[in-house]
Amino acid sequence: MEQYVKLAGHVLEKGIMKDNRTKIRTKSVFGYQMRFDLKEGFPLVTTKRVHMKSIIHELLWFISGSTNIRYLVDHGVRIWNEWPFERYRSSVGYAGETIEQFVERIKKDDEFAAEHGDLGPVYGAQWRNFNGVDQLREVLVSLKENPDSRRMIVSAWNPPELDRMALAPCHAFMQFYVSGKDLSLHLYQRSADVFLGVPFNIASYALLLEMVAHVTGYRASSLIHSLGDAHIYENHFEQMEKQLKRDVRKLPTLKLDPWVKNLFDFTYEDIVIEDYHPHPAIKGKVAI
Repeated sequence: MEQYVKLAGHVLEKGIMKDNRTKIRTKSVFGYQMRFDLKEGFPLVTTKRVHMKSIIHELLWFISGSTNIRYLVDHGVRIWNEWPFERYRSSVGYAGETIEQFVERIKKDDEFAAEHGDLGPVYGAQWRNFNGVDQLREVLVSLKENPDSRRMIVSAWNPPELDRMALAPCHAFMQFYVSGKDLSLHLYQRSADVFLGVPFNIASYALLLEMVAHVTGYRASSLIHSLGDAHIYENHFEQMEKQLKRDVRKLPTLKLDPWVKNLFDFTYEDIVIEDYHPHPAIKGKVAI
């Protein structure tokens, strides 16, 4: 994952200090692009362990169209918990619970989960129901019936609904492209948290590309990842410097169950990462 290491080094060296809505300053650059050849291996960062279980479950959650964290909580995935908890803390029903107590209520109380676990019309809602359009299904149809189309696009950025979302989409726009039997994906990400978020984003969209290629009869080729505001939070500088001192290791491989023929039929057990031998994880606090 030399591409990721170069990105992180570039932001630390060339980035300017900027303020933002989280009140934690960042080093930031604007406009950066990475390319990953999936034939060389699955692009999962090796300079620290990335929690692939969370990536897989989050992507399946997106694909399903769900926007409630109940599914994630039930599968031990914590990456979205802070946003609905912050909303709950501002509600009249908040009684001083910790985030751990909040998550436990989401897990056990159906009514509470329905009211306080929903994030609004975030990614999955837009992928599957953008003003009545199932964008993901339309791409699958086009890949089979009109693969040379330049309109195989899925957008998560829906301006009239942004104020109803717990978090405006960071990875906002993707386009599929066919060349012979090769399928590529170009992702545009308006806001990119280089230390915490970007390793997840790379792996998530590489996995989506592999899954779509698998069910449509193509071979996953290139993931092109374009970043708008690429930044490292100042409370991650030390962790990022530590990570950059580590050597880059061989990429793992991805195995998908050959019997799955429909994108919407994939389960967690159908997706396996093999030969992943990263350096130990490095923790960092997410900026809300």
